[in-house]
Amino acid sequence: MSKFNFLPFFILLLFGSACSSSSNEQTFDSSNITRVSAEEVEKVVEDFIMVEDGGLIEIPAGFYELNTQLILDNKSNVTIKGAGMDQTFLSFKGLQTGGEGVKIVGKNIVIQDLTIEDAPGDGVKAQHTDGITFRRINVTWTNGDKSKNGTYAIYPVQCKNVMIDEVIASHSRDAGIYVGQSENIVVKNSLAFGNVAGIEIENCDNAEVFKNIARDNAGGILVFNLPGLPKSDGKLTRIYDNDVIENNHENFATAIGEGPNGNTVTMIPPGSGIVLLAAKEVEIFNNRILKNKTFGVAIASYQITGFPDEAPNWSPYTTDIYLHDNQYDRSEGFPDLTRELGQLVSIYNAHGKASTQDIIYDGIWDTSVSETIETNPMRICISEPTMNELYFSRFFLMDGDENIEAFKESEPFQNCKVEVLTDISQLAKM
Repeated sequence: MSKFNFLPFFILLLFGSACSSSSNEQTFDSSNITRVSAEEVEKVVEDFIMVEDGGLIEIPAGFYELNTQLILDNKSNVTIKGAGMDQTFLSFKGLQTGGEGVKIVGKNIVIQDLTIEDAPGDGVKAQHTDGITFRRINVTWTNGDKSKNGTYAIYPVQCKNVMIDEVIASHSRDAGIYVGQSENIVVKNSLAFGNVAGIEIENCDNAEVFKNIARDNAGGILVFNLPGLPKSDGKLTRIYDNDVIENNHENFATAIGEGPNGNTVTMIPPGSGIVLLAAKEVEIFNNRILKNKTFGVAIASYQITGFPDEAPNWSPYTTDIYLHDNQYDRSEGFPDLTRELGQLVSIYNAHGKASTQDIIYDGIWDTSVSETIETNPMRICISEPTMNELYFSRFFLMDGDENIEAFKESEPFQNCKVEVLTDISQLAKM
């Protein structure tokens, strides 16, 4: 099996000429781009305000230093188009008010071919939008990997029909590519690096994540369901044909309780490949999950966070998971010890102390369904052709810290499958 995807030409060219494994290197260098005049900057601001339904906002090549947000409010069928990710730069380093760099609310909106730098909050946010396409967008922070960077690079939330294609997201203090409380989603052909989380699907229905590269994040790809949100339990996510490689970056997220931007991703230990947390109906297959130093895939309930786990119309358990036909390569490093989940893996795994694990399952189940986990009550199905070579640990945590155990036997979770039926046909023309 090939170790890397054959992505579109622009991604291959990018890797060859403009990227390195260092998370401190920016994808594109804006220092030599011509700074445009104040009048040209003002025209872009006015275009966002004045554009009519069906219109085009064209942003020529140049470096635009903005001290205000760009807001597209309740417009339909609008395209926002730059001259290219390496040509049109929107810098929000001087923004004094507002959170996002670009904020979009509307219907059938396309934003493409530009770079967004140094937004104080989110790079580009779409909310309550039916039909939103992000294509060839680069969003980053030029200060590097610091907790004062923005929260999300690409951030559609409470949207429908979301297409994310050929984007690059780096150095977010939460997730580079985040889709939350939305439905009908495609994330493809994209690169996320140097973030706390590379790609995150949270409380969403009907999502496909494929042909992406998540590298050098603390966690590569996350599927979470969190309590207390306007949209509760999400379901139906397929993750396939991705490269989830060396996600061993420091977790620089703000912890919950330590500031206004604290978030659950603070629990993710560096070295996390794919993490499922209270996830429902997820299929993970044909991915390259390589050299993530703590674990390749984690299947976990929300209880493992230690946060309150009761909410209406929401379940803390991860259920109906089908993991199959992935390629693994354990890191030669040691599991992370800065987070409790990393400490659990390092100290209590079933294959000897301080061992990277390919697959972990926290083993927390709903006892109202079954008195024993051996019946596989949460329907966790693992069908990896090299299972006898992989390091698998299923933990027993039901008694808390008083009696933690780990088991390497995976037989109760084999010889089964879960059908995850997504439908992205509505997105085919986007």
